[in-house]
Amino acid sequence: MGVGVYAAKDLPTLNKARVIMEIPSELMVTVTRQLPWLFYPDFLPIGHPLFEVINSTDPETGWDFRLACMLLLALDQDDNFWQLYSDYLPGNEDSTNLLLATEEELQELHDEELADFIRVQKKRALDFWTANWVLIQRVLFHLFESVGFCAEAKRLARDANMFLWAVGMAWSRKFDMKITIGAKTQELNMLIPYADMLNHSFEPTCSLRWRRRDRMLEVVMNAGQTFKQGDEMTLNYLDCKANDIFMQRYGFSSAQNPCDVVKFSGDEKIHLDSFLSAFNLAGMLDELYYNEEAVEKKDTFVDGAVIAAARTLPTWSDGDLQFLPSHEIKAARALQLECQQHLDRFPTSLAEDRLLLETESEMRSPRWQAALRYRIDRKTFLQKIMATLDLYMDRILY
Repeated sequence: MGVGVYAAKDLPTLNKARVIMEIPSELMVTVTRQLPWLFYPDFLPIGHPLFEVINSTDPETGWDFRLACMLLLALDQDDNFWQLYSDYLPGNEDSTNLLLATEEELQELHDEELADFIRVQKKRALDFWTANWVLIQRVLFHLFESVGFCAEAKRLARDANMFLWAVGMAWSRKFDMKITIGAKTQELNMLIPYADMLNHSFEPTCSLRWRRRDRMLEVVMNAGQTFKQGDEMTLNYLDCKANDIFMQRYGFSSAQNPCDVVKFSGDEKIHLDSFLSAFNLAGMLDELYYNEEAVEKKDTFVDGAVIAAARTLPTWSDGDLQFLPSHEIKAARALQLECQQHLDRFPTSLAEDRLLLETESEMRSPRWQAALRYRIDRKTFLQKIMATLDLYMDRILY
């Protein structure tokens, strides 16, 4: 999502969070999550017909349309900060937003469920645009007549693809926060400039917090972090979601996502505690981590994919029963076979995908590249699970 933010100098370890960025609320685009719709800052003029468009959205599911409408309005106001900041937003040609993907690009996902979800969401957005077209035209003419926007801006805002782009920006750049403004606490959907430049990490070095006294959002360096010059600063966009959710929202995936999922349909299960012990994993399933303090030398094999394997593999746990290595090996081999069956269902191999990405990337769109990387990550994860089960079988015996 972001363009990347890096440390300009060495930052020593601190025992408390350190502010590295401050963004005033006046620069944001925010809409309350619940009725009545309130905007901070409120740059929607009283009586403006765009409010009727926003008011027609579904209160539960229409947050993306509301943010998209406000973003388009912000981009069309000469004195609005977002006209300048739009230079940092990806255009239609540069975006990995799957709402803008062609049917060919969706097919490259090799994931029909994800492709169908995007098709449904694209139709939903286009239906909303079409249903409000007359009203939106009134909005645009009102804007152009009152502030004299150029013809280029007219074409930009009238284009259905521009609305899809704006919805995609809402998906990929939306932050949810509960903040206090005045005496009232509000739950807000927010587009936050500059903060959206930070890339995602499953082990983030930074986080967001609200400073009430002067309505300032702070990007803070997490306590205990140390930065060297050139180190990247990152945020965690979503808490424990699988790669298909990241593709839906942001247009990227990761082979080391610790929350990725594989659906197993067989009856075989492995012993949970034995598996965790084999790789020195600790904590509850939703908070698993590699326990480096329990080993003399770090295990370079263990990464996010191993943690994801511990979460997604079928397991059993019974304090009164001891596991039998022979049963565990039988179950592990059956699960490996199921992983191989998943791999065999793909029309292309991992090696073919990597070669295709290497040879054709420069000629293809960012969405095509993201789709190809997504299926590469899925296959890489399946192979990692198989390798993890191999190592598990070795470690329970020796």
